[in-house]
Amino acid sequence: MEYYHSKYSRPRKKKKNRFRKFLFWFFFLLILAAAGAGYYLYQVVYKPNVWTPEGKEVSVYIPTNSDFEDVKLILYKNGLIVHRRHFEWLAEKKKYPKRVLPGRYIVKDGMNNNDLINMLRSGKQVPVKVTFNNVRDVFQLAGIVGKQIEADSADIAGLLTDTVYLKQIGYTKETIPAAFIPNTYEFYWNTDAKGFIDRMLEEHDKFWNEERKAKARELGMTPVEVVTLASIVEKETNKNDEKPMIAGVYLNRLKYEWRLQADPTVVYAIGDYNIRRVLNVHKEVDSPYNTYKHLGLPPGPICIPSISSIDAVLDYDRNKYFFFCAKDDLSGYHVFAKTNAQHRKNAKKYQEALNKMRIYK
Repeated sequence: MEYYHSKYSRPRKKKKNRFRKFLFWFFFLLILAAAGAGYYLYQVVYKPNVWTPEGKEVSVYIPTNSDFEDVKLILYKNGLIVHRRHFEWLAEKKKYPKRVLPGRYIVKDGMNNNDLINMLRSGKQVPVKVTFNNVRDVFQLAGIVGKQIEADSADIAGLLTDTVYLKQIGYTKETIPAAFIPNTYEFYWNTDAKGFIDRMLEEHDKFWNEERKAKARELGMTPVEVVTLASIVEKETNKNDEKPMIAGVYLNRLKYEWRLQADPTVVYAIGDYNIRRVLNVHKEVDSPYNTYKHLGLPPGPICIPSISSIDAVLDYDRNKYFFFCAKDDLSGYHVFAKTNAQHRKNAKKYQEALNKMRIYK
């Protein structure tokens, strides 16, 4: 039996085999390239790309109106980004440059680009704690707060001395210190001056609840008047346990229409806070804040008093004292008297103690 072999059959098989090999290697290389690209993309997106000193969390502050170039400068100058090109490439892909949001962000060691960019573009910032106490006036308040949030201290002070703005919120230059309750508050770092004041007005209204308002009404005083008296108590002593007694003395004086004769109001009127000993010459200063000359409360608070001083007025000690004087042991506490004669004896002892310490002014 004879077999017929075409002269073309063998070359065709070779061509098919070559084509199959070509397809195999083509797809193999394609898969390999895709795997390589996928791995590279995975590295760019998910590999840790943030380094922080000693592995500690770092607060990153992005100011209002910043653009992507500003963000890069903030991150790079602190050495937080390991592979900058990777970060920039993914940021562009996720369109972060078109959505830069201000605020305070916590950057953690080992974060990947995806988590970092998602946090920044979502605006998931972490609040800052703003604390103020022992504040003399709104200018000092502005300086303290301006160091803790983005709002410029000059902007805060500007609003707090703007008579038109103050009238809108129900205060004057003299009474505006009564709007602030010293405490620790949480704020977003990029809060502006108006935002800060608005929040403080809200906190003021929360503080002056119905219970405190009722106590103020029992005294025949407004919240501003209570805070004004509390500011005098604040400057008279830093001993919380005797604040209600001092408040009681001043309320007795107001009740019987005596002049308050409070040394701290004289110091405030003069404006020299280095005075440690109020002399007769100081008491002659011509000012509505000089309670040696003027009857009743001064026009407004002489400082921003603490909560303890405000509550000391509202929960004052119902005593029968009309006088008090610092103790001659210079402990910071006071001795109280019902009569002027006894007060003079107490005052003499204290003055002698000051003389021994060579404190003459």
